[in-house]
Amino acid sequence: MPTKVISVNRKAYFDYEVLDSLEAGMVLTGTEIKSLREGRVNLRDAYARVEHGEVWLYNMHIAPYAHGNRYNHEPMRRRKLLLHRGQIAELAGRTAEKGYTLVPLRLYLKDGYAKIELGVVRGKRQYDKRETIARREAEREMERAMRQARLVGGR
Repeated sequence: MPTKVISVNRKAYFDYEVLDSLEAGMVLTGTEIKSLREGRVNLRDAYARVEHGEVWLYNMHIAPYAHGNRYNHEPMRRRKLLLHRGQIAELAGRTAEKGYTLVPLRLYLKDGYAKIELGVVRGKRQYDKRETIARREAEREMERAMRQARLVGGR
């Protein structure tokens, strides 16, 4: 079964420099997975933290399931991430350094299970963000010029 990407945290790629990433499973309730399969999730301000040998995901919003009635879940509750003990120890060491944090980069379904790609990131400076915007604009301008050249040359 192929992977189906549900959500990508585009803001994370803009605000942070991604140094490393790894895949983690998630502990979800029934209504959460149903809502997630409908794509009703927001990763924008989410982050992860290592606490007492476990990794927890905070601020990920999963909208209440439409047919969930009274058994619906709390949209902003913290969710436990499933990782190997060695991976958790490594993440704890990496995030203990000043300026490093864990941010979810994308959420996807793999073989029917919800997986999240966690990134070890460092915040970008303002000038780095401006550089990213300038590079993106330059690429867009080049693509536009190439497209225009193909249209004119094709006549």
